[in-house]
Amino acid sequence: MHSVAVASRSADQRNSRDLREPFRESSRESRNGSPQLDAVSLAIIEQLQEDGRRPYAAIGKAVGLSEAAVRQRVQKLLDQGVMQIVAVTDPLTVGFRRQAMVGINVEGDTESVADALTGMSEVEYVVMTAGSFDILAEIVCEDDDQLLDVINKRIRALPGVRSTESFVYLKLKKQTYMWGTR
Repeated sequence: MHSVAVASRSADQRNSRDLREPFRESSRESRNGSPQLDAVSLAIIEQLQEDGRRPYAAIGKAVGLSEAAVRQRVQKLLDQGVMQIVAVTDPLTVGFRRQAMVGINVEGDTESVADALTGMSEVEYVVMTAGSFDILAEIVCEDDDQLLDVINKRIRALPGVRSTESFVYLKLKKQTYMWGTR
């Protein structure tokens, strides 16, 4: 029985430490500048990936923290840009009938073109790549006319854009954000 009390006290001490300094272990940054997350933060993320509406009390029970400690950690993860909690829709059901991935080749500063793309409301995803394209951008539009306008008048007009190649989506077979925290 004494060992159970010690284990319980140890867990309580760990929880109160987590409340005061929830990211002590995870506040260090990795080589790429992103925060290093401890096992508890990763477990919280996994819980929210399973159900983004899961109550903090239920998450706390699953990861061994109080509801307040979970709330604090989630807010820190959001503030650090580690995660977002959003509603993911099927674009077709909310009026967006055309999606495309656009491969972009750039002359000069790739980062300035990528920054300009992030400011366009129709652009949902921007990644700088190595390979055939310098940048890949996912575009979500209401129709073909809007897609043509975005590519022809806005993307191709950006300084440094040398060429584009469009890959129009015919059918979306899988869209998931459940890659976990491997």
